[in-house]
Amino acid sequence: MESLVANTVAINRLLARYGVKFGIYKNNEFHEQLFPYDCLPRIIEKDEFEYIEKGLIQRVKALNLFLKDIYTERRIISDNVIPEEFVFSSSGFLSQCDQFVPPKGVFSHISGIDLVQAKDGEWYILEDNLRIPSGASYPLIARKLARRASPQTFIENAIDSNANYADLLRECMESVKTDGICVIMTPGRYNSAFFEHSYLAEVTGFPLVMHSDLFVQDNRLYARTTETRSVQVGAIYRRISDEYLDPLTFNPESLIGVPGLMSAYRAGNVAIINAPGNGVADDKGIYYFVPKMIEYYLKEKAILKNAPTYLPFYKEDREYCLENLERLVIKDVSEAGGYGVLFGRDLSQEELAQWRSRLVNESRRFILQEVIDFLDLPILENGAQVYRKADLRAFVISSANGIKVWHSGLTRFSRVEGSFVVNSSQGGGFKDTWVLSR
Repeated sequence: MESLVANTVAINRLLARYGVKFGIYKNNEFHEQLFPYDCLPRIIEKDEFEYIEKGLIQRVKALNLFLKDIYTERRIISDNVIPEEFVFSSSGFLSQCDQFVPPKGVFSHISGIDLVQAKDGEWYILEDNLRIPSGASYPLIARKLARRASPQTFIENAIDSNANYADLLRECMESVKTDGICVIMTPGRYNSAFFEHSYLAEVTGFPLVMHSDLFVQDNRLYARTTETRSVQVGAIYRRISDEYLDPLTFNPESLIGVPGLMSAYRAGNVAIINAPGNGVADDKGIYYFVPKMIEYYLKEKAILKNAPTYLPFYKEDREYCLENLERLVIKDVSEAGGYGVLFGRDLSQEELAQWRSRLVNESRRFILQEVIDFLDLPILENGAQVYRKADLRAFVISSANGIKVWHSGLTRFSRVEGSFVVNSSQGGGFKDTWVLSR
């Protein structure tokens, strides 16, 4: 480990050289910055990860079943497990995807599940990301460079390899594809996660394409290989949001989508990874119901707990929130990336009164959670070891062959002492996650 610490500066230089950056597009301006890497890994014992893995597989299985149900029979609504208005008021529910099941029945091929570990050792799920979760490439390349800089560290420690992420992604896409090749679609250089798009294309061997490389003909998707030749696409790992995918179906002003893509998709001629319409399942309000989904679809108790969560939509929860607002976390269900998160303890009495009124009048828009005092992990800062809050984004890959959890993950940490917000878009850094093999 000492040699790894000694090579931290060299590893960060290599990350910069490889272009391991995270871009932020805000207020009509694009700012690109290095994604700060800390060499001290998060270490998870073998037995502990086996427990997490079992819980993640259970959760993602239930979420996939929920998506299939919501877009077809809607049994969970008719059986009064989830209120109808709660599902259909979600901005993530897309009527354009109704009554359609993707190839091989997989909706969330790549699930990014965010967890935190409380100081008592308990793991809690904070969020389910089922649309276009990013972040796997960062620990993947960091491990590769760390092994190069300090091979002895990985000889002396029994660590599960994380190099198989490309294999998991490749197997997933090939298992659900229709006729044709697999491609990774990026909106381009100025996307915040462009490094990841290009790196995943490199490690999988799949072509990296943009909208201008693709076209639809006779309800089939094609990629141009030369000016006069093209090849059919059977699976597309898209890295753009649903509303920009197809200007003929969604936002007509989209300049980064492929006209007719949804027609080819609904004709069963291409798999889209992840499936359009998944947003209904990672809505922060729907998160509240995931333990109930697990019981409903799998007849099992949830292995991994949600953070204690309250919905002002329900009278009992609303009354609790109004009485305890100053010690809860407020989250806007329409926001992501650490935006729209407020701590009641940071609000003035006037602001608390305003928020109590909002929770009554906009009860569907917000969830509230108890503050989990999750673990601080050691990081190096100006040559000294300090402690900062950190979460873990675990990656769960669902293919036609089953569900697998990547034995690694993206550990994100705050660079501000005492801050609970770890998102890269809020200036956080990342570190590798070591899963011990014995």
